[in-house]
Amino acid sequence: MFKKIEIYFRESYNELVHKVSWPTRSELTNSAVVVLYASLLIALIVFAMDSVFQFVMERIIYPH
Repeated sequence: MFKKIEIYFRESYNELVHKVSWPTRSELTNSAVVVLYASLLIALIVFAMDSVFQFVMERIIYPH
């Protein structure tokens, strides 16, 4: 049983070191910037939708 575990870890290490294509620092930075901008855009869209819904609820459906 321990031999199988040892083989598993050895093969996993070899795959991570020799077969996986890791991104460069600049690729990683670019991806992080894209995710940041996409998150901000989605947050703004949700904020706008919430504001419109709040306006509709306060002015049209439940006027004071």
